Amino acid sequence: MTRNARTLPGFGLSLGITMSWLGLIALVPLLALCIRSTSLGWPAWRAVLTDEQVLVALRLSFSAAVLAALLNTIFGLCVAWALCRCRLPLAALWDAIVDLPFALPTAVAGIALTAVYAQDGWLGRVLEGRLGWKIAFAPAGIVIALTFIGLPFVVRTVEPVLEGLDRELEEAAECLGASPLQVFWRVVLPALRPALLTGFAMAFARAVGEYGSVVFISGNLPGKTEIAPLLIVGKLEQYDYAGATAIATIMLAVSALVLGVITWLQRDRHKAR
Repeated sequence: MTRNARTLPGFGLSLGITMSWLGLIALVPLLALCIRSTSLGWPAWRAVLTDEQVLVALRLSFSAAVLAALLNTIFGLCVAWALCRCRLPLAALWDAIVDLPFALPTAVAGIALTAVYAQDGWLGRVLEGRLGWKIAFAPAGIVIALTFIGLPFVVRTVEPVLEGLDRELEEAAECLGASPLQVFWRVVLPALRPALLTGFAMAFARAVGEYGSVVFISGNLPGKTEIAPLLIVGKLEQYDYAGATAIATIMLAVSALVLGVITWLQRDRHKAR
């Protein structure tokens, strides 16, 4: 045990309790899902893998989650930059608004977004009525809902790193003749890249399993706007436990693969330094 670990009284007991609690609330349910999936026969897996409705729902869920995570990475960086580097009026209010998706029930968020982007909503009557851009009850609405609930993950991950950056490095680059864009691209962005990757991973993981905010604005049209979590709930209501388990296992495997790749990239970049 290292010297830093000994500094905390009762570290061994605290670590044991923490790991046991983590195992009960996270690892045991995931392990149960994996064990249950291994008991499924090939007919059950074949029925899921060849079901066009399931494939469309999985494709929509993961593609929308990736797109929302990318948007959150870009706009989350902009929001974090504004909060850290700009003198905003009512800065405390804007900082609190960032955390609103954490406190707001997801069902309420879905209803609010639907009311705003529906054909007769404040923005929907302009976007759909005049421009022909259908948002509510379309894949675009799903992406907006996932972006809404995932933005705080990127902002709160990037913000402390951005506050801790040494401004003298930026000033030195400017003194050497670098443009503001070059300073950001070569000095600031490399320092923020690990935090951005972490924020992307967290936003993606949150978006993949999102249900409440999407169920209203998506319209739940089978084969068009039906997401995988909703399909799982539907199969459970029909007592199709094998189908629900298979879909959940596929989502778990793909999510774990994406998060594993991002973690590997972060460690590989850290070793390269």
